Amino acid sequence: MRNFPLSRGTVAGILKGYVGLSAAVYTEIYTGVLRNSPPKLLLFLTLGIPTICIAMMYFVRPCTPSLEDDSLEHGHFLFTQIASVVLGLYLLTATVLDDVLSLNITISYTLFAIVILLLMAPLAIPLKMTLFPRRKKVSLIGPSDSTDKLYAGDSDDAEPLLASTSSTTNIGDLQEADEASDIDILLAEGEGAIKKKRRPKRGEDFTFREALIKADYWLIFLVYFLGVGSGVTVLNNLAQVGTASGVNDTTILLCLFSFCNFLGRLSGGVVSEFFVRWKMIPRPILMTFTQIIMVITYILFASALNGTLYASTALLGICYGVQFSVMVPTVSELFGLRHFGLLYNFMLLGNPLGALLFSGGLAGYIYDQEAERQRQAGLSDGSTCIGPDCFRITFLVLAGVCGLGSLLSIILTVRIRPVYQMLYASGSFRLPRSSH
Repeated sequence: MRNFPLSRGTVAGILKGYVGLSAAVYTEIYTGVLRNSPPKLLLFLTLGIPTICIAMMYFVRPCTPSLEDDSLEHGHFLFTQIASVVLGLYLLTATVLDDVLSLNITISYTLFAIVILLLMAPLAIPLKMTLFPRRKKVSLIGPSDSTDKLYAGDSDDAEPLLASTSSTTNIGDLQEADEASDIDILLAEGEGAIKKKRRPKRGEDFTFREALIKADYWLIFLVYFLGVGSGVTVLNNLAQVGTASGVNDTTILLCLFSFCNFLGRLSGGVVSEFFVRWKMIPRPILMTFTQIIMVITYILFASALNGTLYASTALLGICYGVQFSVMVPTVSELFGLRHFGLLYNFMLLGNPLGALLFSGGLAGYIYDQEAERQRQAGLSDGSTCIGPDCFRITFLVLAGVCGLGSLLSIILTVRIRPVYQMLYASGSFRLPRSSH
């Protein structure tokens, strides 16, 4: 996020997209390379993954970020997005083939070798930049002038355009009010009236404690918690949902959710980036729309209509993925990057909390109660629940949960609209003045 501050949505979409694909990669390793061997999988997870992570840590380092839009950088992001989509389609196809057909060990290793090549495709970008470096243009603008133009976006050419709309007039009023407030504070500090630094405004760098007392931070947390918590409930119980609906082999169902989850993560970052640059529309509006769609999908799940299971699973996967790629850049834009790691990881608590409350507490309890009722009626052995009643109440509750989440998301969007108008007034992200 620090290396690409002007493309936060795109970065979040790509990174979260690859996270969504990782489960499919592990599945391909388990079924194809390790031949469904649990001990070998555990050994790979215990030794192989840490080894790879330690080896890759060397390449994760800060670099000098670009503070203006770069067409070459956009091209590199587009290449990575295309490579990830190709990888996702290939994994979906390979997993389905491996499940439907009995592939021999040679074909399985060949399929996995192609997976590795597609995973390494983004390395073509640094390789190309190393072999064919681009010569940077020397700027003749002085340091102070260039800083003003980069951070404030107040070039002479931009002023007539910004002054022509009512929204930009409001933005100017906000900026003037901020500047007047800063001047008053500086004068007071100079006279010794105050010695404490001012509290940061939204869009500047917050500490964790400062963020915790902001209503917007908790609104983001609640919207994310309700959307992701309900989605992870279905993900954790998708195999049982398929079995209860009469699907004997749930592998394709899980692959469909995984691929659509990846598409949601990738497209969520790209679409939200487009809207904030186009009309300065806050990213959480995308969470509003997707959670409304999630309400519809949960009702479809609860109704158990014939032919809707796969369509509902695909829609839910896309909407579930969007929650991740929207939350990440939103937190960074409203509360800064100085303490982003702590602020972001606190948000991620919404995922396990949702699994604990909605999956373990709600879905698990209702499933067990219905399975016991069917056992007493002689309809099943008590360990498996069959029929729409196994999850109907759960889906109706989840629909209500996402309805509340969409309402809170609308409130959040209205509250932070002026902030996004200030940050994206020039058509690209404007780095605000630091409160420190």
